[in-house]
Amino acid sequence: MWALGITGTYLGDYFGILMDDIVTTFPFNVTDAPMYYGSTMSFLGTAILYGKPAGILLTAEILVVYLVALSFEDPFTAGIYAKRDQEQQKQKKPAKQE
Repeated sequence: MWALGITGTYLGDYFGILMDDIVTTFPFNVTDAPMYYGSTMSFLGTAILYGKPAGILLTAEILVVYLVALSFEDPFTAGIYAKRDQEQQKQKKPAKQE
């Protein structure tokens, strides 16, 4: 959360609040979705700690839901950053003189 801040972590891309660059420092250098995988590991750890097989099955279900969400979220995020980069490039191009 340090590199993203509050707005980048909880609001960010979906509300048009883009970072200058996509964050690639820890934990994003390990995984693109640290909050999804971190919460999944937390759920799994709790299920194991309390010895609940149903908790392990629910954790697997949550992981599948997160993976489906990521299949949409990752291309969406890449697309809005690419769109912003294209718009910035258009603004930097000098006007043609006739």
